[in-house]
Amino acid sequence: MNRVPASVARDAESIFRAALARVDPATMMRRAVRIEESVLIAGAGIDEARYEFADFDRILVAAFGKAGARMALGLEGVLGDRISGGVVAVKEGHIESLTRIKLVEAAHPVPDVRSVRAAAEILALGRIVDERTLVFVLISGGGSSILCAPAPGLELEDKAATTRLLLACGATIREVNCVRKHLSAVKGGRLAAALAPATVVSLVLSDVVGDDLNVIASGPTVPDPTTWADVIEIVQRRRIGDRLPARVAELIRRGAAGELADTPKPGDPSFARCCTLLIGTNRLALLAAEANAREKGYSPLVLTSRLTGEAREVALMLLGIGEDIAESGFPLRRPACLIAGGETTVTLRGSGKGGRNQEMALAFLCAASKNPRLFERMHFLAASTDGSDGPTDAAGAFASSEVLERATAARFDPASYLEDNNSYRFFASLDALLKTGPTNTNVGDVQILLVP
Repeated sequence: MNRVPASVARDAESIFRAALARVDPATMMRRAVRIEESVLIAGAGIDEARYEFADFDRILVAAFGKAGARMALGLEGVLGDRISGGVVAVKEGHIESLTRIKLVEAAHPVPDVRSVRAAAEILALGRIVDERTLVFVLISGGGSSILCAPAPGLELEDKAATTRLLLACGATIREVNCVRKHLSAVKGGRLAAALAPATVVSLVLSDVVGDDLNVIASGPTVPDPTTWADVIEIVQRRRIGDRLPARVAELIRRGAAGELADTPKPGDPSFARCCTLLIGTNRLALLAAEANAREKGYSPLVLTSRLTGEAREVALMLLGIGEDIAESGFPLRRPACLIAGGETTVTLRGSGKGGRNQEMALAFLCAASKNPRLFERMHFLAASTDGSDGPTDAAGAFASSEVLERATAARFDPASYLEDNNSYRFFASLDALLKTGPTNTNVGDVQILLVP
């Protein structure tokens, strides 16, 4: 089997890093917030909001999510000592050096005691605000876990156990966050209620397919369209009702029976002084990848920013397009670069270690190995923009004929590793992981398929 040139592997990583650079939170914050004389401007164009500094006695910051520290760093660069204080909660290791805002680290994807403390500190800002306070709320993916305030009657372990159940059963991020919102004292618009009557400007970096503001970090400052009935439906469809912690099951029962208030809906006075602006998306990252690939001489195509479904099934779809390109130049002529993004899911069947991108790369490798004549022309990279794919220290993994050769030489059976959801150990043993370290951004996943 012929090997894809090493330069192609380097191209795949370079194209991915170009996508990361476009969604650098500090850079985006400098684009999203500016000062013109006595006026503070947030956003741009039709989504622009303007505020007179004279209307406020202080500016506070509440930030949470994997990109929270770097978003806060960018805001500090714009506002400087106009910031009176605040709190930023991030996934452990996703830190920056801040001067005006306190930084705390917490757990992801399953909350821990630090997540509860982080939520308590941010909710405490609500006790010191008034109508002459402006609060910047900086929201990014991962905030649902990093900011954890269990609803009255629940404990941290109740929420952690429920989160683990949802992640293991293949629930989508919308389903996971719908349940989380109804088990929380901060999500689903409740942070907006806690910060009233302050003016709240939320700047959002999206890691959610479709960029729904009520889903990103479980929508803490926007109205929640989901209901207790939706929670019941998700629990039944995913068949986890008999495994829920007892206190969670009772809370859901009471909510569905109308004994508990639902999350704040559109028209709730909590949102009267709230403005929410989307500043970064997966689509922006994909367009930057497309531009970089074109500069390198590839014919690029951005397939979609809304890739969903089981990671191993999505891998088969991408492989099929790659085989068409390799054999007939359809829908792209070689050298070609197919680009996609979104967020897939993994239903756990085994006891191994990995993430959705590593699983996708392994499924791609398994299927491609059946057609070595075409596979030798491909190089595939699937990676998460936050630098941590699932509960691992890798952003993603590479799949190519060279990786398959290494696996064969080491007598590794890719199919058995896939069956055990053990993609991390497979690729780690073959030196085929992409490790970027924490990127301090988060706009979902990016897949790059090169056919030189």
